[in-house]
Amino acid sequence: MRKKTEWAEAWQIAAVYVGTVIGAGFATGREIIEFFTRYGTAGTIGVAVSGALFTWGGARLMVMARRLGAASYDELNRYLFGKRLSPLVTFVMTCMVAGVTAVMIAGAGAVFEEQLGWPRQAGIALTLGAALTVMLLDRKGLFGVNVFVVPMMVLFSVTILLKMATAGHLCRPGATAADYSLKAMMAPFSYAAFNLAMAQAVLVPVAREAANERVVKRGAVLGGLLLTGLLLLNHTVLLSFPHHAGDEIPMAQVVRTFFAVLYWFYVVVIYGEIFTSVIGGLFGLERQARAWWPGGGKPLGVLLVLLFAAVSPFRYGELLSMVYPLFGYISVCLLWLLWRRRMPKR
Repeated sequence: MRKKTEWAEAWQIAAVYVGTVIGAGFATGREIIEFFTRYGTAGTIGVAVSGALFTWGGARLMVMARRLGAASYDELNRYLFGKRLSPLVTFVMTCMVAGVTAVMIAGAGAVFEEQLGWPRQAGIALTLGAALTVMLLDRKGLFGVNVFVVPMMVLFSVTILLKMATAGHLCRPGATAADYSLKAMMAPFSYAAFNLAMAQAVLVPVAREAANERVVKRGAVLGGLLLTGLLLLNHTVLLSFPHHAGDEIPMAQVVRTFFAVLYWFYVVVIYGEIFTSVIGGLFGLERQARAWWPGGGKPLGVLLVLLFAAVSPFRYGELLSMVYPLFGYISVCLLWLLWRRRMPKR
């Protein structure tokens, strides 16, 4: 019975890991094209490298945080970067997490406006209201949302791949051209580093609150393998589709071409991925704020939701262009230090 309980918690941790890393950029296909598909066969190698980094880096980060007893990413940063540099790193990382969360909230408004014809503000208000409900449920809410959304992502990706395979469009001639430039070689490292840095806000407190270290390791490895599989599935689909280069939302073109009946399911998947990123960001920021103000408790979650309501006047594209540049390169330092620092003793 105990083993079943541990595996169940490991799967919950894996779902949180996947749901936090995967955002709207993944669902639209734009992020996968930019980091992997544009490089052809070299991009496929990049997916494998990035997947290995997610599996190794996620496990190392979570086990390290647990052994340190870190309640927030600030405490882990003190060990990785040292006492002098860690306040600056934590400030930058907090800005990054807040920035990405703001982008996702604006993205939720864009989905409602563009796909449903609703006012953007109404979509943002609905998203923040749902996020507040999940925040008040604390860790159970975080697990519950991701355990529902992540299987939906997997089902969607597998369905599209199988549909293209039966239509004979997978691995078309000319789709395997490779670009082995320095930029192509660096892409999987910057992608994994950036996403690990963002996920750190969630993974650190989740690791501390897990039943034991074995559960943490299993969850991280399962999450890394799931991320690798999802990346490979979507990369293969996009690599096989001939008209994605100029599309803002290339996966939408794939769905319309090969499986139009799934289009509304695809919209739900996009929103689900945005929502898990919003929840992950808010959860991590709330845990960090709780470490700074121990007496805050749940009112901190309410305050964070109210503060993020202030991003509603901004549009998704405007926020994206403001907060994303250089984040990947800043995050590479975290990846390097995870490798360099010794694992604390139990």
